[in-house]
Amino acid sequence: MTLDKTILITGGAGFIGSHVVKRFVTQYPNYHVINLDKLTYCGDLENVKEIAHHENYTFIKGDICDTTFLKNVFEEYTPNSVIHLAAESHVDNSIDNPNIFIQTNVIGTCNLLNMANKYGVERFYHVSTDEVYGALGMDDAPFIETTPYDPKSPYSASKAASDHFVRAYGNTFKINYVISNCSNNYGPNQHTEKLIPKVISSILDKNPIPVYGKGDNIRDWLYVEDHAKAIDLIFHNGVSGETYNIGGDCERSNLDLVRILCNEIDFLLNNEDSSTELITFVEDRKGHDFRYAIDCEKVKKDLGWEIDTSFGEGIRNTIEWYIKKLK
Repeated sequence: MTLDKTILITGGAGFIGSHVVKRFVTQYPNYHVINLDKLTYCGDLENVKEIAHHENYTFIKGDICDTTFLKNVFEEYTPNSVIHLAAESHVDNSIDNPNIFIQTNVIGTCNLLNMANKYGVERFYHVSTDEVYGALGMDDAPFIETTPYDPKSPYSASKAASDHFVRAYGNTFKINYVISNCSNNYGPNQHTEKLIPKVISSILDKNPIPVYGKGDNIRDWLYVEDHAKAIDLIFHNGVSGETYNIGGDCERSNLDLVRILCNEIDFLLNNEDSSTELITFVEDRKGHDFRYAIDCEKVKKDLGWEIDTSFGEGIRNTIEWYIKKLK
């Protein structure tokens, strides 16, 4: 089997990464897709079991912080491109232990950049977050690609630093890079530490549903498959040195989102008692950003991306997947 291109995807057993890996393996059979994942608590090979035996797919377990390991990977497989998703991503964990986030998100990214520079990688795609832009007030305009960085948590600071390093390597070493900054994702394969799967699992187990503060913090939600499609487009057609914001055009307060999930699950399971009774307000997160919102006109206009999955459809798909997995 002749393969035209070798793509190294980091974090490909995680939530977003698994959807990207499956998309590239199935839609581009002429690409050799290498899935490099450390398999921490939020990485699971079950997430990519559907494509595990495809001829154009290889899984490698390893740590992007291990430079000797990375050197061996690049020398053995000589990837043409890198799509970098591997990251520590849970804000609460970054508050408890910031150093892990510095190590993986900053040092790990720099290690990959060094390898990309040394081995002449043709494209380095860094997948980042909207949280690097800071927080918005209720009436503030959504983030755009030129919004100044103002990270508020150790997690977002580590991602902001990694974004800056990617741009610096592009300027200094002329690496062909693209960056995308995306809003909150939801869908199958997400770890239950995150809000939507935590709420679903709490309802299924009839446990209290923890909601920070008053639940009035606002997030923009995007179905993960639509994010994977955007990554596909940006990887193939994005202009070198450009940043693309990806959003769901779907702002919801945390409390409204939790109530939607309660009502949808109650309907699907024919629950007699309302799951909203399980909502429990807890002490707010330290430094909790009030609102995120993304203006994604650039990726729509320049690359033709559009959202395929409505919020209602995506939420229903997500709930049904977790019911099947957890019950």
